[in-house]
Amino acid sequence: MASQQANREELDEKARQGETVVPGGTGGKSLEAQEHLAEGRSRGGQTRKQQLGSEGYHEMGSKGGQTRKEQMGREGYQEMGRKGGLSTMDKSGGERAEEEGIDIDESKFKKH
Repeated sequence: MASQQANREELDEKARQGETVVPGGTGGKSLEAQEHLAEGRSRGGQTRKQQLGSEGYHEMGSKGGQTRKEQMGREGYQEMGRKGGLSTMDKSGGERAEEEGIDIDESKFKKH
């Protein structure tokens, strides 16, 4: 039990330094704040899914992806997918690509 408390304190300290330590907790300035943000975002998505139904929610996501693809162009959208595919729980796709020497051409991301 004591090690669990020490781990929470360590995560809280990282959060205070600006690191995201809870998936979905982006922007929280403490471990507790990040936990609350993640919970609220998850609950918001669940509520919307209930409102639209499973098929409607899926359709909404598909339309969003199509819109983004149109904004970025086919090549940029594929490059973004490559970068996202490299991400892990503890590293962003950009960090991992840099570490492993994988070239991600972010100039393709911009369509305007």
